[in-house]
Amino acid sequence: MPGAPNRPPEPTPEVPAPAVLSESAQQKALRRLAPIRVALLLDLWKGAPGPDLLGPFEKAEHAYAAGDYAGCTTSVDLLSVRFAEPRWPTLPEPFRRLRVPIPAPMPPHWNPENALPPVEREALRSRRTADDQLALATGCLAWAAAHALETTDLTPRLEEARTLLGTEGVSSAFYDRIDAVWTGVRERFPLPKSGGARPSPAPAPTVEAEEA
Repeated sequence: MPGAPNRPPEPTPEVPAPAVLSESAQQKALRRLAPIRVALLLDLWKGAPGPDLLGPFEKAEHAYAAGDYAGCTTSVDLLSVRFAEPRWPTLPEPFRRLRVPIPAPMPPHWNPENALPPVEREALRSRRTADDQLALATGCLAWAAAHALETTDLTPRLEEARTLLGTEGVSSAFYDRIDAVWTGVRERFPLPKSGGARPSPAPAPTVEAEEA
């Protein structure tokens, strides 16, 4: 309306920055190394994975045990790239999330995430990583149940992590539960070995016929 004072523009609501989680090099290495152990135990390897996969895995394990978490991550990076190579069997879900494919070059503007504000972009990536961790932990415990491995103490930690991610989002409490699962996986699950024995699948439960 004529003569009305100029009204300042409405302030743009700020997106709260995601909580910065304190993650050690050991935690980051464990969260990748433990599910890879189970991925290399999958039946798709028909007895044992090849030395091109076992070699980097064994180096990663030795580096982790020695406290060389940077060296462990380097070997895990190599494995993650090799999982995406067409010469290897295709990993099933959720272990397919361990792959780090090398994409073809593309202009940055083709990736819609690049148009997001940095805070939103980081929050999206953080949630995606947490979703992957939850899916991988679920897949690992499902594999253990099918191969008669004891995980009754790990299952509650997984369910707590699932609940926390749904109610609180990505948080330190969520990763505390996830890391407890990965510690159990690394301590009690067998190591993949060339030609080594694997746990036999658990027998299917029998259902007794109901009495008439």
